[in-house]
Order: sequence, then C-alpha cells, then structure tokens
Amino acid sequence: MDAFFNDHEQAVLILGALLGIAYGAIGQWSRFCLYRGIEQRFTRSDTGKLHSFALAMACALLLSQVLVELTGIQFNQTHYFQSNPSIPLLIVGGLMFGIGMQLANACGARSLVLLGSGNLRSLLVLLCIGLSAYMMMSGVFANLRIGLENLTRVPLPSASVPEALTIMGLSSSVSRWSASLVIAAGLLMYASRSEHLRTTPRNWLGAAIIGVLISAGWWITGVIGADDFDPVRLSSLTFVAPIGESLQYLMLASGMSLSFASVVVLGVILGSFGRALLSREFQWQAYDSVGQMQRGIVGGILMGIGGVLSLGCTLGQGLSGFSTLAFTSLIALPSIICGAYISLRVFKSY
Repeated sequence: MDAFFNDHEQAVLILGALLGIAYGAIGQWSRFCLYRGIEQRFTRSDTGKLHSFALAMACALLLSQVLVELTGIQFNQTHYFQSNPSIPLLIVGGLMFGIGMQLANACGARSLVLLGSGNLRSLLVLLCIGLSAYMMMSGVFANLRIGLENLTRVPLPSASVPEALTIMGLSSSVSRWSASLVIAAGLLMYASRSEHLRTTPRNWLGAAIIGVLISAGWWITGVIGADDFDPVRLSSLTFVAPIGESLQYLMLASGMSLSFASVVVLGVILGSFGRALLSREFQWQAYDSVGQMQRGIVGGILMGIGGVLSLGCTLGQGLSGFSTLAFTSLIALPSIICGAYISLRVFKSY
C-alpha cells in the first residue's frame, strides 16, 4: 500500500470513498433495504427483501470473522462491544429508529442512495437525521443522554456471544467460530427458503456483495488504518453519526479533517448518482403534500435520536454490529424491526 498512498490516513480516505461508491451503486441497483422488506412482509406477505437482508447478515458475519482470523483485528475496540450497556436505551432507541424509518419511508443508508437518484425528499430526511443525531451526541441533549445512560446501565458478564462462550471454557477461536457458523447457518437456511431470492440475481447478488462490503470496511479501518501512534478508529458501514459528521464537515471544513465516515457518506451519494445516470433511472422527486413532508421531518428526527441511543442504524447495528456478534447489536436490531412493524400497524393507513 505504501507504493500507492502517502500514509495510512490517506489510504483509508481513498478506500473509504471507493467503499461508499460501491455501496451506493449496489444499493441503487439492488434496492437493498431492510425497511422495504418489513413493509412488503406486512402489506403483501412478500418476504423476498427480508430473505435478502438475512443473506447479507450471514455473508457479513462469516467474512468478518474470517478477517479476524487472518488479520487479528479486535472487534472489542468498536463501540458495539460494551460490558455495561444501557439496555433500556438500546431498546427505546431501536424502537424510535424503526418508527422513524417507517414515517420517512427509508432508513439513513437508503436515504443516501435515494438522494443520489434525485429524490429530494431524502435530502430533508438526511438533514433531520444529521442534526438530531449531533444534538444527542454532543449538542443540547448530550448531557441528558449521558445521564440516562448512566442511570440505566446493566452489567453483563461479556460483551459478545463469543466472549460468553469463552466463559464456559471454550477457546477464543472455537467460541467465535461455533457461534458464527451456527448463526450464519440459520440465516442461510432462512434466506434459501425464498424462491424469489434464489431466482433474482439483483436480490441475492446485491445482498452478498453488501456483506462483502461490510468486511471490507473492517479491513480498511482495522488493517490499512492500523498505526502504532495514530490508528484509525475501527468501524465499517454505518450511517447515523456519519451523516451528522458530514454536515459538520461541510460547515467547518477549514477547522477539521476528513474522516472515513464522511468520505463513505459522500461515496454512497456519488455511487448511487453514477449508477442512476448510467441506467437512466435518475429522476428528480419531491414531496406530494405537506403531510408527507411532516412525516419525513418527524421520521428523520426519530432516526437521528434513536440511532444514537441504539448505537447504530439498520446497517450499523443490523450488519456491521451484527457481524461482530456484540450483544448490543442483538438487542438493537430486533428493536428496530419491532418499531417499524408497530409503526406500520399504527400509521400505514394514514
């Protein structure tokens, strides 16, 4: 890598941008979206998109664990690994994110892809996500969040499924692979039940590639970004805090540096834009009514706040966090799905 880049930070930024471009293009082509799967299951009993997401989860899990085996990166360095998380806030945040996702008709990742395709509704949603996320992280609600977290923390004997198995006497490698293989096998069995998934390359190939991209994100930050004196924070694809960070960079670029998260966000928009142009699918779209705009605003705010409380979004917790088998992800993801389902039941008719 030294022959191509000046330093590890430049390498991370360039590769991060390429990662975002790849996700944007694949997301625009495959229409990959957890919320769309939940909605189709609710309205039409069509589980194709849910099976697609399960396939992506299995691919991300297996490839990320292979990466751990080959490179020795430590997922306990990520924010998903917490031995005393605020479980109530994880659940509440997940529910809020799921409800917001339904109101806005897309999650943060899908909103970035839609923006690249000309959907101006997504621009407003993304602005609301970024603003409300940073209000919770370091803005006017930060002290409230920290206080609630400290009041509701629940000590756990371990931060992940493999760590829990090591307490039972298994070695680290055996614990990691036994958990990974069993869970991945269950996901693959569920995914294989969908004939529509098996016969539609757009769904199964798109899901598989996105699983690869999750592990690529870990490789970029954990291997290429490794440095004894100035390591890049270990992370992969996630889109709540990074959207807020990107907005902050747009306003304060002269006083801060680009980050992996920001270039991924930009890359997603560019990748989706490029693929939409090539396929002649780019089309300007806007809100049809004031009510629709109101739902988008409320949905974006709920996703920003909920994403911070639950430590991630459908990509951050559903794929990146899940690929580490952290307990926080196993709590947050079902909460997000439950929130979207409840919101569909309550608001779909309006």
